[in-house]
Amino acid sequence: MSKIGKAFENGKAFIAFITCGDPDVATTAASVRAAVENGADLIELGIPFSDPTAEGPVIQGANLRALTGGITTDKVFDLVRDLRRDVAVPMVFMTYANVVFSYGAEKFISICGDIGIDGLILPDLPFEEKDEFLPLCRKYGVDLISLIAPTSKDRISMIAGEAEGFVYIVSSMGVTGERSRITTDLASIVKVVRENTDIPCAIGFGISTPEQAREMAQLSDGVIVGSAIIRLLERFGSDAPAHIGAYVKSMKDAI
Repeated sequence: MSKIGKAFENGKAFIAFITCGDPDVATTAASVRAAVENGADLIELGIPFSDPTAEGPVIQGANLRALTGGITTDKVFDLVRDLRRDVAVPMVFMTYANVVFSYGAEKFISICGDIGIDGLILPDLPFEEKDEFLPLCRKYGVDLISLIAPTSKDRISMIAGEAEGFVYIVSSMGVTGERSRITTDLASIVKVVRENTDIPCAIGFGISTPEQAREMAQLSDGVIVGSAIIRLLERFGSDAPAHIGAYVKSMKDAI
């Protein structure tokens, strides 16, 4: 049983995305702890990258602020070691294949296993090329999490059938960011996923309000929220953790 499954044991899971090092590592650590104390079931930690192709302007801005502030992959690993002293919920990294390659894939994934990272999300890794990383992920006990987008169409059953940890369903075309409404026919995507795997599925991209979260949680096993949390960091800086805690509580209550 993947440790990630624990996130989905207490009803619908709330998954919080936080970019590491924005505005600084201490604020990231405080934000993660505030999210977990207020009901976040799983934490997705973004490792900043200079060209985050899946991200909209809000998370791009966070990447830039973190990189300007001097964040490195090694500093992110140290952050996780610190968090793991008291944070028990599953944690996954969201980053880009290049970050893993340039660090050295085996070294990167083995450290993930050592420090208690339960999964890895690489939005720019095509399903057909996942064997670049999958054997290493299996060797070190890290789930390689698959994304399914509205464009996956006839590949959905294949991707779901081989998925690990949880299935990340991308709600909308385009990049991350808050949306006023989500128009994709997600129910039919979730149906195909459910026919092909027993592992949980969570919906992300574009969810920012409790109403949207409630609606998405009715379709799936959990919701993923990033840009709305990053916006609080952008606005409040080192004072953001208290605001993030209150926001996460309102979202968890909604689902």
